[in-house]
Amino acid sequence: MVGVIVIAAISIVGLIASILFLPSVQIGKLHVSTYWMMPLLGGIVLLASGLLSFDVFVGALFANNAVNPLQILAIFFSMVFMSIVLDEVGFFRFLASVAAKRAKQSQTLLFILLCIFVSVLTIFTSNDIIVITFTPFIIFFSRHAKISPLPYLIGEFVAANTWSALLVVGNPTNIYLAGSFGIDFLAYVERMFIPTLFAGFVAMAIIFLLFHKKLKDPIEVEPSDEKIIDKPIFIVSAVLLSSCIVLIAISTWISLPMWIAALGSAVILFVFVFVYGLINKKEFFVTTDSLKRLPYDLAPLLLGMFAIVLALEESGITEVLFSALGNDQPILVYGLASFLGANLVNNIPMSVLFTEILKSGSVVNYQAVYACILSSNVAAFFTPVGALAGVMWMGLLKQNHLRFTFLRFVGYGALISIPTVLAGLGGLYLSFLIFA
Repeated sequence: MVGVIVIAAISIVGLIASILFLPSVQIGKLHVSTYWMMPLLGGIVLLASGLLSFDVFVGALFANNAVNPLQILAIFFSMVFMSIVLDEVGFFRFLASVAAKRAKQSQTLLFILLCIFVSVLTIFTSNDIIVITFTPFIIFFSRHAKISPLPYLIGEFVAANTWSALLVVGNPTNIYLAGSFGIDFLAYVERMFIPTLFAGFVAMAIIFLLFHKKLKDPIEVEPSDEKIIDKPIFIVSAVLLSSCIVLIAISTWISLPMWIAALGSAVILFVFVFVYGLINKKEFFVTTDSLKRLPYDLAPLLLGMFAIVLALEESGITEVLFSALGNDQPILVYGLASFLGANLVNNIPMSVLFTEILKSGSVVNYQAVYACILSSNVAAFFTPVGALAGVMWMGLLKQNHLRFTFLRFVGYGALISIPTVLAGLGGLYLSFLIFA
């Protein structure tokens, strides 16, 4: 048990240290993220030392159940690929320019429209993709219009990591936790609708109060005219993404695993875009650029943490943590514990760990499960450690020469995330009262 704890602790400390001090290294012309390295190394050490049985790990890796990390990765990468294709043809930039035009000279209206667009898109795509695509546009437009980008950057980031809780496909943590406990698409929406509304509106209200003075200044420059680059690819990708979400929603009724629905849709889109690119050579960049932008780092991180958590479970540590958290007030206790846990180890490792903690009970406590799901989303804007979206967001600001320190992130994060998570957990209480 001691050996497993030591390796797990070193892996987690290494994960946090890499995010804070060395988020990436340059190998030639290639920038490689580092946050996945220590968890992966920790998993390898556990297997090599015999502290985790290789047979146990392989059995769990290929088990035909919802906890299978390979199936979770298939769902996530498939959804992200379809979202990236939409971005490559200019869909997200087009929506952002529409918002800027509609707002005319009003920053307040622009802020509201941008938050609405981001909130709706992150529900159906992925919070990570929204952060990656909208952040550079906001910085560029703000500099061009000579306005402060801060309200829009924080509004975009918070909206993307709050409304992502509404659907199971909005965040890989949603997929992992919901899949681990057999929660289907519609049951998930039923429970998470009210808490997401509570959290979303509270978060936006706080941000508006923080920046309402900055938003009073008029916009002096006309926004650029963005257009969708290729309409056939846009139409096919939009139809396939929409169809995929519908199939996932009814997957339990038609006995279709979610990962097959997602992967099948992504493969069809890939084949179409690839063939279309061969026919129209100038459009082939959509295929290559979409594949390059996939967040491959998630795979070694998830597999490494999966091995660490399996070892913790095999040694009985998850049962100790389950006893320590107890059964009283599961929404508040697990909601706050997972919120803090995500900001110590990142929300994906936290979700893997808390899944095994919750499985230590004789029956599934669904109040605790949904509390962890909510916190895995909202925790992203307490510290940059809370989610991969925070790491990417800070990296994008740095690339665009916009100074935003760790302490400044935490300052805004504490003001926004703590009331938001409490409002969301309050909404979860209400949801369980209504849908008892």
